[in-house]
Amino acid sequence: MGPLTFRALRLLADGRFHSGAQVARTLQRSRAALSETLKGAESLGIEVFSVPGKGYRLAEPVEFLDAHAIVSRLGPAAARVRLTILDAVDSTSTHLTALAQAGAPSGACVVAEWQKAGRGRRGRDWQAGLGASLTFSLLWRFEQGPGHLAGLSLAVAVAAARALERAGVRGVGVKWPNDLVHDWKKLGGILVETSGEMLGPTAAVVGVGINYRLGEALARRIDQPATDVASLGGPLPSRNALLADLVAELVAALERFGREGFAAFRDEWKARHAYAGRTVTVLAGGEPPHEAQVIDVAEDGALVVEAGGRRSRLTSAEISLRPA
Repeated sequence: MGPLTFRALRLLADGRFHSGAQVARTLQRSRAALSETLKGAESLGIEVFSVPGKGYRLAEPVEFLDAHAIVSRLGPAAARVRLTILDAVDSTSTHLTALAQAGAPSGACVVAEWQKAGRGRRGRDWQAGLGASLTFSLLWRFEQGPGHLAGLSLAVAVAAARALERAGVRGVGVKWPNDLVHDWKKLGGILVETSGEMLGPTAAVVGVGINYRLGEALARRIDQPATDVASLGGPLPSRNALLADLVAELVAALERFGREGFAAFRDEWKARHAYAGRTVTVLAGGEPPHEAQVIDVAEDGALVVEAGGRRSRLTSAEISLRPA
């Protein structure tokens, strides 16, 4: 998707009619070129109306991200974050991982208006549309080795839940090991990828995706029950304000995790755990699916389950959970 399409959509972002001639002049393109570039909006999940005599308008307004608005709301975290906003990228985590390997500093943060190939856990695709989601990745460098970062995705989930509640979204739960849920529906996801020496240091790329305002077409492409911030009642928070709150909470959580590990987040995570005490279906490695009861989460972030009177510890690399 070319930059001209995003430039045109920014001019139409308020959802009002705009003269095609005026938009074309602003872009320094012909009317034909404008018409052609707006055809690309459909692949972004954006519907554009064209009415003779009135011009173009979007079916729904889109709030584009604004670096100044975000940074001004970060508070103390602004000193730790280097923010980059991209129109389109295959995956913010893939992009940031390459930057990390090239020496990007801790606190580098890549945000995308639209991901072409967003990644979730276990190779799943992350579905997103322009203005429909918040997708970003944050690089954090720890002195410890990867083995000391167990439970990091759970701590990130606590931070994201706090930010959502600060923005007025109540009842946010967590699903082990990396989902945010509301009323059993997926609200967001987390992907943490680490690299480094056994004894440290470690670079962690923390990817976060939040369903903001999905729309029916995008919701149908998601392969599980899902919800979004716009559906949960109350005034819809600004995308810029919500992103700033997410990044600020995440920075504070990563700093604390570096000092105290998952133990500092365990009680709050358990209080939010949507599957606590539930019977679930466990998919572990190459084993057949089996049912177990969720008992606890351990101090290292492992999930403790019980099946047939026998308790076992499950790690994020081994399981997927579904309601039984």
